[in-house]
Formats: sequence, structure tokens, C-alpha cells
Amino acid sequence: MRFISSAVRLAGLSLGLVFAATAVASDESQLIESINVYRSQLQRCAGQVSSELPPLSADPRLVLSATSVVNLQQAMASAGYPMKNVQAISLTGPRDAASAMKAIQESFCQIVLDPQFVDVGVSRQDRDWRIVVARPLLSARLGDWQAEGQKLLAELNTARAQPRQCGAQSFAAATPLTWNATLASAAETHSRSMANNNYFDHKDRDGRTPGDRAELAGYDFQQIAENIAAGQDSARKVVEGWLTSPGHCANLMNPQMRDLGAAYATDPKSDAGIYWTAMFGAQ
Repeated sequence: MRFISSAVRLAGLSLGLVFAATAVASDESQLIESINVYRSQLQRCAGQVSSELPPLSADPRLVLSATSVVNLQQAMASAGYPMKNVQAISLTGPRDAASAMKAIQESFCQIVLDPQFVDVGVSRQDRDWRIVVARPLLSARLGDWQAEGQKLLAELNTARAQPRQCGAQSFAAATPLTWNATLASAAETHSRSMANNNYFDHKDRDGRTPGDRAELAGYDFQQIAENIAAGQDSARKVVEGWLTSPGHCANLMNPQMRDLGAAYATDPKSDAGIYWTAMFGAQ
């Protein structure tokens, strides 16, 4: 029997479950996780329905004082963040992450659902909160897609080497994944399709799913799963973003997965600039 999963579908956890599962986490990290769950689902915002979006990566350079008046551009320059665009949300009153998330959904959904943003920083002082979202300039230091795919494999295996909580699911440390050239080719094809056609989805423009792409590439699988990301300019930041998203995290920690193929593709005319695909498989 074959099993196919994708991170966006797996990420359909209620916010209540997320908060219950992460009670020991800080309010700041809880809020980031809740924002990423919110982004992973179709949302109605300002009279429009948003698309499913990749998770935001927590970046310490975006953690600014919750109470001080700051010049965002100066703050980004001082922190060494190569900013392309940045916005901040300031809240006064929420007593916890759940209340802060409710306020964001009611008044700032357009900011957290903006597909151009890829990084986030959250700070809190008593009942004052500041949420900063940003998009960096893309780095010119990336290697070719095979080299960066291997870096993604290393980052994923580092993540799998320790137990972790993915939303409501607990995972023990998992065995390392092994590079698979067939899955890598399928991943590169999908990343290129997303970049050149300016979309972010597990279904490609021909309606093919991750399982379809793996099969067409010649990978005979028992299970297949796929994580995708957009906007991040390094393998490390891609994995950091996935770890803050319950569905993506569950895919990469799945102990039944044995193989990995991964790749990125860029297109300066696209909204995100760079798109990543990781395909997990078990034969």
C-alpha cells in the first residue's frame, strides 16, 4: 500500500491543539508557530481568500523591543539583516500568545499572509508585543541545486538526530536520510516549475502530485511526502522554517522515511525569487 502526504495538508491542526502541545514553550515561539499554522491553511482576509503559504523562519535579528519606537530600516541595518522589505505589527493588551494571534487575525491578516515575507521575529514585554516580518535580499553565494540539496540533507539529518515536538505530535530521534538522485531530479523539476510559473503548491500546473512526480521519475515507493518552501536563501533557514510548522516538521521527522531528494530553483520575476522542494521517500 502506498501512502502520500504533503506538509500543507498535514498542517491542518487547530490553534487550540498547538497551544496545548506547546505549553512549555515561550509565548514568542508559540505565536510564531501559530502564525505558521495560520499561513499553512486557506484563509479569508480583507475579502479575499489567501493561498497556502510556506512557514516563516524565526530570525533573532528581527526581535526588536516591544515598547521602544524604532526605525525599522535602521534597526535592520544595525542587526546586519540584508533587508529587501520589512513590516512590523505592534500590539498592546494581549495577555498570551492565543490572544495575540486573535488580534493578528482580526486586524493584521494581510501582513502575516503576505507571500513575500519569509522571516519573523517576535518580542514581548508584559502585554506589549512586536511582530516583525521581513524578506531578505537573496544571497549570491548559493551553490548549484545539487550542492544545496546536499546541504538541505545535512540540515534535515541534524534535525532528525534529536527528539522534538511537532505541534501535537511527539517524535523520537530518527535515523538519517539517504540521498536519492531520482527523488532529487523530481524535486528539481518541481522547484523549477514553481519558480518559472510563479506559484507555491504541491500540485504542479499539470495537476501532478508529489506521488505522481516520484513515479514519473522512476522512484518505486511505499511512502512519499513533500515539503516546499519559498523565499529563504539558505538550506539552514529552510529547515528552521519547517521546524516551526507542525506539518512540515512531522514530515521531516517521520521515522519511516529513508530517502531524500532536494533542490532549489530561482526566477527573479517570481514573487518569492527562490523555491525549494524536499521529497521524502520509503521503498
